[in-house]
Amino acid sequence: MKLLRSQYLYVSLEIKRLLNNKKILVAVTGASAMLYLHSFLEMLENEAVIVHGICSDAGEKVLALEHTVDSRNLPGVSKWFDCKNFAAAPASGSADYDAMVIIPCSMGTLATIASGITTNLIHRAADVMLKERKKLILVTRETPLNRTHLQNMLSAHDAGAVICPPHPGFYLQPESLEAAAMTFSWRLGDQLGLEMKGRKRWSGDE
Repeated sequence: MKLLRSQYLYVSLEIKRLLNNKKILVAVTGASAMLYLHSFLEMLENEAVIVHGICSDAGEKVLALEHTVDSRNLPGVSKWFDCKNFAAAPASGSADYDAMVIIPCSMGTLATIASGITTNLIHRAADVMLKERKKLILVTRETPLNRTHLQNMLSAHDAGAVICPPHPGFYLQPESLEAAAMTFSWRLGDQLGLEMKGRKRWSGDE
């Protein structure tokens, strides 16, 4: 019975994804904070969206260090693209992605995007999102920030990107690291215009 229910839910979600047809591109680069990535993908898995992914070589290394997994074992992603393949779908605006989230976004990736340089598929896909006036969210991960980091953030912002460092909503009183990460995933979901039925919100202090 449990298996049948699980299969039903899976088929229902796939139908919703096809009907909704919202496509989200998720890119993973070599910065710490893979906990946020895993939480974000778990959240997307329960939404009516199609998720494709790109992971850099450095991203794979950090994933192995922090979660002992590779990108292919992450939840919710239906297709992965080779980061070195400039002929892949995300390299063209005609692929028609609704949004792209780089999580986590290293300072090197930020600098490349801010400079308009494309040395791999992640950079090219980000450039495509900006030129097509689609939403590009950069979950930048570094501290402290030097002047170059701040200037690159401003340049990327001025080009149309959303700079969204991973700050949990502690006012929601999360009881674990995973729960804290989910409060941030909800913020990303808000940026993407997702419904998120389980999303908790601040309702005032009364």
